[in-house]
Amino acid sequence: MTEFALFDTAIGTCGIAWTEQGISDVLLPGRSSAQTRTTLASRYGPTAESEPPVTVAGTIAGIVRLLDGAPEDLADAELDLTGVPEFNRQVYAVARTISPGRTLCYGDIAVRIGQPGAARAVGRAMGDNPCPIVIPCHRVLAADGSLHGFSGYGGIATKRRMLQIEGALAPDEPTLF
Repeated sequence: MTEFALFDTAIGTCGIAWTEQGISDVLLPGRSSAQTRTTLASRYGPTAESEPPVTVAGTIAGIVRLLDGAPEDLADAELDLTGVPEFNRQVYAVARTISPGRTLCYGDIAVRIGQPGAARAVGRAMGDNPCPIVIPCHRVLAADGSLHGFSGYGGIATKRRMLQIEGALAPDEPTLF
């Protein structure tokens, strides 16, 4: 059974869902907390909202600290990636090694998983990321340092804001490199 909870961060109300195996879904803020709740309730049922267990509560606290500007590393958060293709799992494993304030490009990840030339496939995997922030897809950029393909509400502006909070971008810096 999957359960979920909402929590407030510096960028808005996020959502998180979990199973007995670990975190299965992280939802970045939508237009409102009501929209975030509605999205999760439509996926898991309105009665699935509950108090998170200690391990999930710890991850929530880490996400809140990270989005407050602390160099929080969420690499140890347990995930339930049931149903996620193996290629995507490999991509997410590399992405989880990117420290706050750092970035990689899609091609770098492709090379690290032994599939040079698969940068576009890495980008698609990032677009399918079920656990943004915990799997820090916002830290993955185009080869030229531009901010492409962020599927969270607010798109590239949200990605830019998250990178600015982490110190990977200066407040007025439009791109990296």
